[in-house]
Amino acid sequence: MQRLGREELLAQYAQGEREFESRNLEEVDLFEAVLPGINLCQSCLDRAYLPYANLSQSNLRSSQMQGAELSNAQLYQADLSQANLQKVNLSRADLCFADLRGADLSEANLQGANLYQADLSHANLTNADLSRANLKQANLAGANLSSTNLFRATDANWSEAHVDRTTTYPDGHRKSREEA
Repeated sequence: MQRLGREELLAQYAQGEREFESRNLEEVDLFEAVLPGINLCQSCLDRAYLPYANLSQSNLRSSQMQGAELSNAQLYQADLSQANLQKVNLSRADLCFADLRGADLSEANLQGANLYQADLSHANLTNADLSRANLKQANLAGANLSSTNLFRATDANWSEAHVDRTTTYPDGHRKSREEA
């Protein structure tokens, strides 16, 4: 996997290059970077620093993004399917219409994230924090919501998701052992 630094990536992007598949961008600092439509499919962005970045309509399918900082990032219509997003910070991120099918979002921070019409089917959201997230028309079919915090999340439809007595619902309650 070819290593790519901030300056090289931004220079190539400014020249019109969008294909950066299978690159190593581990711990790269892309604070406020504007990179809509970039292809980072199967790239490593572990612990990357991307708050306020614009990655709308980008391809991040099957990328490694463990521990990445993406608070307030624009990921509108981004493809994050099958991505490893363990312990990622996506607080207040715009993930409207994002494809997160099969993504691993375990222990992710999605507080206040906008997931309007996002596809989270079969995603692993174990121990994730979705408090105050907008889940209107989000697809949670087959998603694992064990120990997930949905406190004050809006319009969450978890009827086809895996929930258990450790799941915190939008009203703050958990199912009792008898209900589980």
